[in-house]
Amino acid sequence: MSRQLHLNLFVNGRGHHETAWRHSSSSPLALTDIRYYEDLARRAEAALFDAVFFADVLAIGEGVEFSAAGKLEPLTTLAALARATENIGLIATASTTYTQPFNLARQFASLDHISNGRVGWNIVTSWAGGAGPNFGYDRQIEHAERYERAFEFVDVVTKLWDSWADDAVIDDRDSGRYADPSRITPVDYNGKWHSVRGPLNISRGPQGRPVFVQAGSSQSGRHFAAAHAEAVFTAHLEKATAIEFYKDLKTQARTRGRDIDQLVILPGISPTIGSTEEEAQRTERELNELSEPSVGLARLSNRFSGYDFSHLNLDTVLSVDDFPDPLTVQAARSRAETILALVARERPTLRALLHSLAGARGHFATSGTPEQIARIMEDWFRSGAADGFNVMPPILPTQFDLFVSEVVPLLQSRGLFRRSYSASTLRGHLGLDRPESQYFKTVRPEAIAS
Repeated sequence: MSRQLHLNLFVNGRGHHETAWRHSSSSPLALTDIRYYEDLARRAEAALFDAVFFADVLAIGEGVEFSAAGKLEPLTTLAALARATENIGLIATASTTYTQPFNLARQFASLDHISNGRVGWNIVTSWAGGAGPNFGYDRQIEHAERYERAFEFVDVVTKLWDSWADDAVIDDRDSGRYADPSRITPVDYNGKWHSVRGPLNISRGPQGRPVFVQAGSSQSGRHFAAAHAEAVFTAHLEKATAIEFYKDLKTQARTRGRDIDQLVILPGISPTIGSTEEEAQRTERELNELSEPSVGLARLSNRFSGYDFSHLNLDTVLSVDDFPDPLTVQAARSRAETILALVARERPTLRALLHSLAGARGHFATSGTPEQIARIMEDWFRSGAADGFNVMPPILPTQFDLFVSEVVPLLQSRGLFRRSYSASTLRGHLGLDRPESQYFKTVRPEAIAS
């Protein structure tokens, strides 16, 4: 089969535009109503998407008075969605900075069992400045230290997932043996940040371990992704930078001895769709006109580690001199660099920049007809900018419904997207191998001898 697109639905609030919660066509359901997420997951599954994806921030965030906040925690949400769906992958964000490896390993192993092998872990180091004090730290842990912790964390949890052989559970009622202890091992991990004896107290999941997903694009993030990630969510405002990122990350992975087909790169795309360009642009304007500048300013400040932009007039034409050096940013450094590149290239006013970021927070936002959106996606895919996309509808569910009913058939007619599921696990959807345990072969040695 020829290479095909991978598509995830990125669920965020009532849509990825910060004012979607106010728009008349967004869902009326509360962000704490599980029926909302079940409905979206079922719609994405009917459209044959690879996965639904949930981000997470470990602090309340900016502008809660004027923006929707207080959504459900991702891991518990996945447990519900695993029972509401049958085929679609389920990806949740969890932090390597503010989580203990043993707890995270057993939670994701449980989810992989519950979903019959459809779970992915979006590995984040948690850039939000407000997260530290929620976990007993009086400061934000610095960027370099967060990634140092992340490398060790992934090493620990991988060992925990591997601590049971696939055939460790015998469950033989006649002999009275439930498990073979020779097929279960402690990990005895003692690192700089973590000390874990193991083994895990739940058997190995259907996928061996969850799919490793990563979303950082800074140099530290790229090194981490090249070493560990199997799917990468990345933010680019133009095709040229997406191509550079794609080429660099695949090269780094190859240099590490990895099969680059086992690394799927998925930029975010937030398409506003209309039957005509004018209709799409009108929806975009409606969303921007609902925005509250203080929310955008708070979000921009957060991206630059609390830098104060309030002295700038909204109609000021920006230059890079209006921003701090991105190397001083301890938050999401790659996103700060993306914003600065946009400012240098386009010289927008502050108001225009806030509108641009309101739509997809630094991901590629565009508007147009279904044919135009499909053409953009095909171009990025064939140009070596993407293996697929994290689809980020500005309004949920209406803009997603338009994408499914109008754009997906165009992609299918061009041979770019599946017409049915051919696999039952997330690894299968993404074309990823199932990893063997580092401690045990797939079957018992005596089975091989016989």
